[in-house]
Amino acid sequence: MAAESDQTQTVSQHRRRRFDVRVVAHRRRSPLRLQDWRMRTKLATVLVIPSVAFLVLAGVQTQSLVGRASTLSDFAAQVGIGREISQLVHRLQQERDRTAGELSALRSATSAEESDEVLATLTPYREAADEAAQALRRAAEPLADADASWEDTYTVAFQAYQQVGYTRNVMSTVVLSSDTILGNYHRAVESLLILLAKPSPGADRPELSDAVLRYVQFARAKELSSRVRAELYAAARAGAYEDDDRVQLNDLRSRQLTALGTFRIAASNAQVTRYDQMSQEDAFIRAARLEERALTQNPTALTLLAEDDWWTFSEARHDLLREFEAGVLEDSARQADTASAVQLRETLTVVGVIITVLLVAVLISVLIGRSLARSIRLLRSQALRIAQIELPEALARLRSVSGGVPHIEVSPAVVRSLDEIGELAEAFVAVHRSAVGVAVEQANMRRNVNAMFVNLARRSQVLVERQLELLDDLEREEGDPDQLENLFKLDHLAARMRRNDESLLVLAGTESTRRWNRPIGLSAVLLAASAEIEQYQRIRHEAVADLHVVGHAVGELVHLLAELLENATAFSRPDTIVQVMARAEGPGAVIEIADQGLGMSPTALAEANAVLARPPAADVATVERMGLFVVSHLAARHGIEVRLHGGAGGLLARVRLPGSMLAAAPPPSLDPPPSPRVLPGTRPSAPRDPGPVDLPVAGRRPTTVPRQAHPVPVRAEDVLAPAATTADQGGGWWSREGPSPAASANGAGTPAPPAVPVTAGTNSRGLPVRVPMAQLSAVTQSARPDQQQPARHEPDPEAVGGMLSRLYSGVRRAEAEETREIPVPPPGTWSEGGRR
Repeated sequence: MAAESDQTQTVSQHRRRRFDVRVVAHRRRSPLRLQDWRMRTKLATVLVIPSVAFLVLAGVQTQSLVGRASTLSDFAAQVGIGREISQLVHRLQQERDRTAGELSALRSATSAEESDEVLATLTPYREAADEAAQALRRAAEPLADADASWEDTYTVAFQAYQQVGYTRNVMSTVVLSSDTILGNYHRAVESLLILLAKPSPGADRPELSDAVLRYVQFARAKELSSRVRAELYAAARAGAYEDDDRVQLNDLRSRQLTALGTFRIAASNAQVTRYDQMSQEDAFIRAARLEERALTQNPTALTLLAEDDWWTFSEARHDLLREFEAGVLEDSARQADTASAVQLRETLTVVGVIITVLLVAVLISVLIGRSLARSIRLLRSQALRIAQIELPEALARLRSVSGGVPHIEVSPAVVRSLDEIGELAEAFVAVHRSAVGVAVEQANMRRNVNAMFVNLARRSQVLVERQLELLDDLEREEGDPDQLENLFKLDHLAARMRRNDESLLVLAGTESTRRWNRPIGLSAVLLAASAEIEQYQRIRHEAVADLHVVGHAVGELVHLLAELLENATAFSRPDTIVQVMARAEGPGAVIEIADQGLGMSPTALAEANAVLARPPAADVATVERMGLFVVSHLAARHGIEVRLHGGAGGLLARVRLPGSMLAAAPPPSLDPPPSPRVLPGTRPSAPRDPGPVDLPVAGRRPTTVPRQAHPVPVRAEDVLAPAATTADQGGGWWSREGPSPAASANGAGTPAPPAVPVTAGTNSRGLPVRVPMAQLSAVTQSARPDQQQPARHEPDPEAVGGMLSRLYSGVRRAEAEETREIPVPPPGTWSEGGRR
């Protein structure tokens, strides 16, 4: 009913998307605390830190390899530009050697024509040197920004070459010494040789350093050979040696032999073999013989050579040396290019391997991390789903079940791996299964306890009904007013015991068996609730709206109001009254019960309202406050809102009935108009202020109210049923819809039943479906105005004694002996009273 619908609504709120669950942190997460980090962050940190360390080490190694490759690349380029440098050196050597021989002719020239003729002899050599210098300048442009040290040396070499150009321009106009002129050529060649020796592969590549040493030493040996040729050619043209020529030539010759020895040490076997083969050339041998004759033929003086022979053979030897030098330089350049290419390939290979290993490691780490994170995420999701959805839903289903205990499915573990996370998931599922098992056991135990409560309550109801039946007999036979008053008190105590039994049924979750199949007036419901309590004399019905309550909720609404009235009278002074008011409000109704009692503290009032708003589970604490527990469960069952409000003079209980509990007024034949007479204490008090003697007191009849005739109905069922005309006609418990048995037997004013039975169609077996009370004439036919209604006695406040206790006790005995199911029409097809 209402409580079950609230629980179902609460459970339905848990049905959300699979991963739409959150955990409310019990404290604020700090990003500085390692234990507060999310698992994804921790896994990312575990993966990122080694990857970054590997990248740093790989970067250092790659940087070293790239530096080596760059160094070797620059080295190969510098060695390669040695071709242009050696070519310029060769051209300068030719120009210098020819200039050394022509200086004597230039000085001895007596006219400009002779000077121009001499200079014309040097012009081809100068042009060849300039072309070689332009070629070097073009080849050096890409290397200008590669190495600052090489660039500085290159700048010095070109400045020295520019100084040679200045010397050329002033050679014919300014008288310069031979040492000055030749010194400029010497400095230019020496600067170029220093530039030729500038490439350095590093200390870890000695083989490349030896390659540089080979062609540099051979270039120096060739330069010394060229200077010897220049000295001998200058002496041959001048016709005599100078004083220091012998010393200088011997020094040059010794330095040349030293450079050749160094070259032969550093050169490869193939290069030495090629040099030896070159030295066997005819031009080389003739030039060597002429040089040997000039230097060693005369021990005391140098021998002059024929200028044309010497220049011809020395020029041929110089070309052979240049050819061999180019070959050595080409070998060194090829070796440098090979080393650079190998180093570059090695660098690219290492970098590729590093990147591949890093990518594979990152990929494997990401796969493993994602697998671990996915397992943890699935486990977390399942844990939260079990804790916030499945387990509360299962507990709600087990609490709301009224019949057999349903089978609760426990979802398997979502992590099927065999690692620790999979074992943890299986353990969590086992814990879930154990919790569900314990909850099922508790549900079975609670169901058994409820069944015991129901059995005991019904047995007690049977005894109470028998007691009420006996009291009815005693009340009818008793004539003494005082003794009759005691019997009435005993009757009320028995009625309260019956209400306690019904409270036990509410505690067990069973609905009340007292049901009406027609709407009952709200005034009658309030009157019946007043008849259920002991101090009914103190109840005052101030204003009650003309409303009707659906029949199936009348019994439990009477019980709810009786509990509230009982609390209002029990916790207020006996000399005060309890006011009851009922009014329509929107589609529903509001009932207010106001007392003038002790009241409640704000804390206790809030706790009581919380219990009324959300019915608690049955436990030991509910027995101590049985009334509050019963009111909360009955209100939740029918969607009734009950609230307690404090005040200066007591408490105000406000009961809001929903529109679904109200119904239209029944036909006049089914619901006679209520009697204007009410129970003692329900009539509004007089304008005057009554004294203590005039107010009703529990257990003592007010002196202002006259005693009524005997017998009169005094119980709730007698208030809610039409009264009989005489005492012999019995109560109206079994005749709520129509006249009494006597009236039916006499047939006075009663229409005949319908000739054709009224049915609700046929069921699945082809049998007619009976409409409850459809055959009663009072239901099938409307009352005629000319028919006189049977005389009825309205409920008397002095006799709340119960005319229907005998039939009610019989019903209870039948329920205790055997409970059978009574077929009813499908819900929503027929309403109360047999109407559509």
